[in-house]
Amino acid sequence: MADRLEAAAWAARERAYAPYSKFQVGAAVEAEDGRIFGGCNVENASYGLTICAERAAVVQAVSAGVRRFRRVVIVTESEPPAAPCGACRQVLWEFGPDLVVELVGPRSRKQWRMSELLPDGFGPESLS
Repeated sequence: MADRLEAAAWAARERAYAPYSKFQVGAAVEAEDGRIFGGCNVENASYGLTICAERAAVVQAVSAGVRRFRRVVIVTESEPPAAPCGACRQVLWEFGPDLVVELVGPRSRKQWRMSELLPDGFGPESLS
């Protein structure tokens, strides 16, 4: 059985707005205090303005005052499950190289730390 974070990601995926690609993505981030924030992809006719599910979930959490996360789950119907795009990797890096990233598809799953998905990432410490 899926845990609460994964269930929240699948529920968010159902709300995705993907009329162009038909590629629905759901994501959910778990705050250090256990709260869960979901997000889905929101496409736009001007493709560059599309918001990915991962960033939508982070924005929900940050809007609620959360700044520290334990993990993020990203769900798709693709096999293998789709990994976060470069922009999402950068946004997730902002909240920690040790963040656990779990990808879930219908039949398989993968897991990494952000430091594996974005080696030598650019973060707050890079600005000092």
